[in-house]
Amino acid sequence: MAEDNKNIAAAFADLSTAIEADDLPSVARQLTQLHPADIGDFLESISPDRRAIVWEQLDPEIVGEVLLELPESIRSDFVDRMDTAHLVEVVHQLDMDDIADLIPDLPDEVIAEILFALDKQDRERLDTVLSYAEDTAGGLMNIDAVTVRENITLEVVMRYLRRRGDLPDQTNALFVVDRNDRLIGTLLLRKLLTADPSRRVGEIMNREPVSFHATQSEEEVAAAFEKYNLVTAPVTDETGKMLGRITVDDVVDVIREHAQYSVMAPAGLREDEDIFAPVVRSSRNRAVWLGVNLATAVLASVIIGFFESTIQKVVALAVLMPIVASMGGNAGTQTVVLVVRGMALGTITRRNANQVLLRELAVSLLNSILWAAVVAAVAVVWYKEPKLGLVIGLAMSINLIAAALSGVVIPLAVKRLGVDPALASGVVLTTVTDIVGFLSFLGLAAWLLV
Repeated sequence: MAEDNKNIAAAFADLSTAIEADDLPSVARQLTQLHPADIGDFLESISPDRRAIVWEQLDPEIVGEVLLELPESIRSDFVDRMDTAHLVEVVHQLDMDDIADLIPDLPDEVIAEILFALDKQDRERLDTVLSYAEDTAGGLMNIDAVTVRENITLEVVMRYLRRRGDLPDQTNALFVVDRNDRLIGTLLLRKLLTADPSRRVGEIMNREPVSFHATQSEEEVAAAFEKYNLVTAPVTDETGKMLGRITVDDVVDVIREHAQYSVMAPAGLREDEDIFAPVVRSSRNRAVWLGVNLATAVLASVIIGFFESTIQKVVALAVLMPIVASMGGNAGTQTVVLVVRGMALGTITRRNANQVLLRELAVSLLNSILWAAVVAAVAVVWYKEPKLGLVIGLAMSINLIAAALSGVVIPLAVKRLGVDPALASGVVLTTVTDIVGFLSFLGLAAWLLV
């Protein structure tokens, strides 16, 4: 893997050199040696003017595959530049599930042209995929599943596969259905190849395969693939009728998108943020989140303003105040990350939320005793004022406990409100710990020191 990464990095460097030298034949030649996914990565890493140069040198047969590998923000830019006829030609070269992935980003007139050009069967298959939300099992599925009946022999199945001449990618099993196309099991290829050809499918098939209803969330799908080490799995409707299959490569994409989202969302950024996007567009995308953070910062400042006279009398408060808020914010962040992850994996639910809350409070209590004592001792040594040490120690204990409480309650509460916990929990937590920290510290100081 490390060697592969070095080779890709070298290829990217050679491509950049060829672009700088305006050696277009060399650019075209080098692009033919790269996988569409690598081309997508390269396009994402260069400026828009260079992207246009690379795009013009792409082999027309892989343009559609490269489009699928690009982040949505960059893909839309290329789609906007392509004329309708070219887009339709490119899309028609793709598999049906890939067309379904691409259609939401296409102009209406292109979609109409694509649907018009498809035969009735393909149009129905495409409609089946598009009828489900993008983040569900139905939205993820491929419709290229190979099905067989349970009462035929393995020899008949082998003849059928030889007549097909090819199998869909990521196929490690055939799906066994009844006359009404209802799923009844799966037949692993390794069993098909090693069992006696005279045996029947029903004798060796798995009658309890892991399967998904079309409306199940992609999070549930990803969790099941990880838990059961799946390569492919069937998707059914509410009656058990076989609709398609999900493959591990699609699940890897889901996992990657969620990983990117978990990193970008707390900062108010999209997971497909283009680092070379126009300045105005990037500024607009980030402005809302900066406005939210400004509002919360102003709220914390208002709390501090209430104790302005106290701070003027005891200047040391201004020095020590950030410590209380910072410790609370960090402790709360630890709890929020733990809880949001647990909710995503399904290990934290309403049923065990109280148990998680009590545990986090206990952890916070121990940490508050330890670090409050440390900070109090430092404050006493530094300022020769025992009461100041008592104030900051009590305030830190209060804020750490409040942080633990907030770190559990906030993600659960925002999820019930229909808001993504990964997106909203961080900024709400910061506001709570700042306000509680400042109120407790300055309030205790006003009571005991002034």
